[in-house]
Amino acid sequence: MHEDQPWPETWRTIAYQVLALPVRIFEFVVLLVLLVTGIATTLVWVGIPLLMLATTLTQRFADFERRSLRRWLHTPLADAIRNRGDGPVRNWFAQLTDSTTWRDLTYLLVTTPIAIAEFVLGVVSAIIVPLALTVAPGVGWLHGKLALALLGPPRAERLEARASRLQASRARGVDAAEAERRRIERDLHDGAQQRLVSVAMTVGRAKAKVGGSDPDTAELQNLLDEAHTDAKLAVSELRDLARGIYPAVLGDRGLDAALSALAAKSTVPVSVSVDIEERPPAAVESTTYFVVGETLANAAKYAEASDIRVDVRRDGDTVIAEVTDDGRGGAEIRAGGGLAGLADRAATIDGVISVVSPAGGPTVVRAELPCRW
Repeated sequence: MHEDQPWPETWRTIAYQVLALPVRIFEFVVLLVLLVTGIATTLVWVGIPLLMLATTLTQRFADFERRSLRRWLHTPLADAIRNRGDGPVRNWFAQLTDSTTWRDLTYLLVTTPIAIAEFVLGVVSAIIVPLALTVAPGVGWLHGKLALALLGPPRAERLEARASRLQASRARGVDAAEAERRRIERDLHDGAQQRLVSVAMTVGRAKAKVGGSDPDTAELQNLLDEAHTDAKLAVSELRDLARGIYPAVLGDRGLDAALSALAAKSTVPVSVSVDIEERPPAAVESTTYFVVGETLANAAKYAEASDIRVDVRRDGDTVIAEVTDDGRGGAEIRAGGGLAGLADRAATIDGVISVVSPAGGPTVVRAELPCRW
């Protein structure tokens, strides 16, 4: 794993270009002699120890180059991770099958002629200052890019590491959003909702004190009645909004209790089975809850179902939630539809929504949500 190659400092680059040549020539000559001699004498077994030595020195030289590049050119190279085996022979074969060894050797052989050109440029730049300020850092930057390509981790590992970083970053974002939703729910419940309840009670007490047949009093009574009705309606709507953001029962008691509460409110009989020993992360719990809730609402509204079954279980690192109804079928994920919205929500945590709904039913909505957060 590495960052982008930074722009090196001018005088450090020139020093590296001048000092690296003798070291590079030494490495090149030693490796070339060992490789040629080892290959030529392999048939009489003398070459095997020489090739084993060449392999070991290749790794040592490459590790030295990594340290030098970090120090002089600030190239963000991590230490190599190599294959290992038990015993000298097996260890050697493991190194021969390791792409890192061959990329190390390629760098050491390829950069030797490059080092000659860089040495000349470094000597000239020490004399011609404008050249030092313009050309030398660019050459050092290109050398760092070459080192990253050959001495850095393979491309597959770099992409995997980048994907892991992006996934971790997105996980932090999702967790932060979940925490923010819970905070908003608490604020609505403990703040605005309580104040509206207080207003409704105050208006109710005012209604009780107003009486008489005076027209102004009657008008005031009507206004109070209207205000009382609006306040109670606002409390109800705010309670539903807070519950929709993040239900308190889900945070307090988990999926089993939260889904059972959903089932109790359904106009269609719903059976619930939750088999999760360890609670999943909050993002997974809330996504599961809203997927099941939306699916139950759709089934009750459109499917003409008489029975719905909810099954939530954990399979390794995945939470699987299935909602099955005996309705008329024909459900599908279409753009702008409720199921498409569920699929988008599940995708924020790398989840997948699938629907099997032949004409005539039954319909099975399945959510697979990873727990690696």
